[in-house]
Amino acid sequence: MSTAGVRPFEGVRILDITHVLAGPFAAYQLGLFGADVIKIEHPTDPDQSRDSGTDNDLNHKLMGTGFLTQASNKRSITLDLKTEAGREVLKKLVATADVLVENYRPGAFEALGLGYDVLSKINPRLIYASMSAFGQDGPRGQMTAYDHVIQATSGIMAMTGTEEVNPVKFGSPVIDYATGTMGAFALATALFQREKTGLGQRVDMAMLDVAVILMSSHVTGYTRNGVHPKPHGNKQHYATSSAYPTKDGMVMLGASNVRQQKRFWAAVGRPDMAKAANDERDADSVREFALVGEILLTKTAAEWEDYFQSKHVPAGRVRQMREALADPQLQSRNVVHRQESAPGVEGGFSVPLAAFKLAHGGARVDTPPPMLGQHTDEILQELGYTGLQIAALRQSAAV
Repeated sequence: MSTAGVRPFEGVRILDITHVLAGPFAAYQLGLFGADVIKIEHPTDPDQSRDSGTDNDLNHKLMGTGFLTQASNKRSITLDLKTEAGREVLKKLVATADVLVENYRPGAFEALGLGYDVLSKINPRLIYASMSAFGQDGPRGQMTAYDHVIQATSGIMAMTGTEEVNPVKFGSPVIDYATGTMGAFALATALFQREKTGLGQRVDMAMLDVAVILMSSHVTGYTRNGVHPKPHGNKQHYATSSAYPTKDGMVMLGASNVRQQKRFWAAVGRPDMAKAANDERDADSVREFALVGEILLTKTAAEWEDYFQSKHVPAGRVRQMREALADPQLQSRNVVHRQESAPGVEGGFSVPLAAFKLAHGGARVDTPPPMLGQHTDEILQELGYTGLQIAALRQSAAV
């Protein structure tokens, strides 16, 4: 039988005991590629993303758009891990699992008797991943934070904005989604390593670390010359690689290197302005910025985009999200999946998939986001619990 359509993580079971954005997004990414993701939430205090997002009615139904974004291909079970019965269910699940990922305060799971040392004895092949703001140890280890707090703490916020208005937070929760993406990479790395060693792994991931990685070239630059990266908004280092107003909007130029800037100046009829080296561009920077600004005002943003692209000069008009999502190029990439319905959700919605394509066995949505505890009985039955035992668990509020 052909295995061409088999997705990379089929047969892998992930216990997703995470909340908000970063942790759930990491598990979601592997779920898109075939993993059986079991989302574990408290019966009365579920993932807070369930009541967050742009649709307040869905928030009240605990199916907010913040949750819908990263909950497809997951099954939902409710467990109160502060109860002995709830912890016993989790331990039975651990015996069947490949990965457990949690993003609670460092030490919280250890205090419940659910730390790596305990659970790895139940399942030596278990990959136990903890995602936190600052990591499991160090001077800040016990501190808590969200995306915007890490943006402030890491230095990334101080370099964002304009010379006049700064610091500025990123428009999207970029640290959360970068941590989720890096988290998926960490889980995949540990799973690949286990294929070689047969042993499980302890993964310690911090949002602060991810933020530093997102500033990599700036970190190297600062540690080399001690110059802090400054916010410069739409004005980049070179005039031919910055954003400018046009007749009707903004266009971002990307003629960054010497070769591209030569093409740019030729395209706008000023080959005399082309430079042979970056030092020359720096020396003539003031004149270049003024001239490019004048030239760009003569056409619309769309006209400039089409024209420059035809001349192999990187350029793009600044689009709003509605325009970007409607772009035929983005639609052709299948980055966004349209879900026509889901339990507890009237009408359709769209969710992001993965940021890469595979020739076969790629990302896809098989099942819609689950309602809270939708699969509790189903999963308990898989673990061998009888109807009477499940009823007793419900009676005790363990599930």
